Amino acid sequence: MKLNSFVLAGLACATLLGAAPSFAQDSAAPAGPVKNIVLVHGLFADGSSWAKVIPLLQAKGYHVTAVQNPTTSLDADVDAVKRVLAQQDGPTLLVAHSYGGMVISQAGDDPKVAGLVYIAARAPDAGEDYPALTKKFGPAPASAGLQWSADGYGKLSEQAFINDFAGDLPKAEAETYYAVQQPIGKPITMAKTTVAAWHDKPTWYAVSTEDRTINSDLERFMANRMHAHTVEIKASHVSLISQPVQVADLILEAAGAQK
Repeated sequence: MKLNSFVLAGLACATLLGAAPSFAQDSAAPAGPVKNIVLVHGLFADGSSWAKVIPLLQAKGYHVTAVQNPTTSLDADVDAVKRVLAQQDGPTLLVAHSYGGMVISQAGDDPKVAGLVYIAARAPDAGEDYPALTKKFGPAPASAGLQWSADGYGKLSEQAFINDFAGDLPKAEAETYYAVQQPIGKPITMAKTTVAAWHDKPTWYAVSTEDRTINSDLERFMANRMHAHTVEIKASHVSLISQPVQVADLILEAAGAQK
């Protein structure tokens, strides 16, 4: 963010007075109650991964939209979210699972976005090398099951999906979600966000304590770094499927906090 002389002067005054600086209003959370909730899925999944959470939010009167990310590149996924945000009427809560956290961190500076909720999600800083960040923590077993096709698209093996990605689902249910697994484009593995909206928007984070796709300690690190209101859910990576009530409760708490 570039600060002009007027903003710098304001920061100086705030420092002298012992007050916390207040940044520009272009990316600040909008005033008024949240009416809309936009859900962003992660890799190896599609919008159906929110199927158990959506009715719980709708029952509370929210307008809910699940984005269908192409998962071909970060830019394409951000564009998909921005198209949905453009259709929302009023303040909107952005919620993401897994890789979707990168997407909402990038798209979350939209002026309609009132807050960001991360469900076992990536939350790199702007320009940060996420793969390098993961290496500071223990390896996540699911990554060993990533298989690439000759044309550059990746999927988790059936064993990795059932045991490591969705390990706390009944096998028959995990098989159903495996059947709708969406391939990912290789550019995603090298993508870096240019925006980290969590610096400017209120944030919430749900850590999955039994996660074998993103190290739980990495999730805690990212949540702590963004000063998110954090809960821990005893769940695999797919807490939104195995523990939808707890996930919905956090989303509702975040939406209600904007009233």
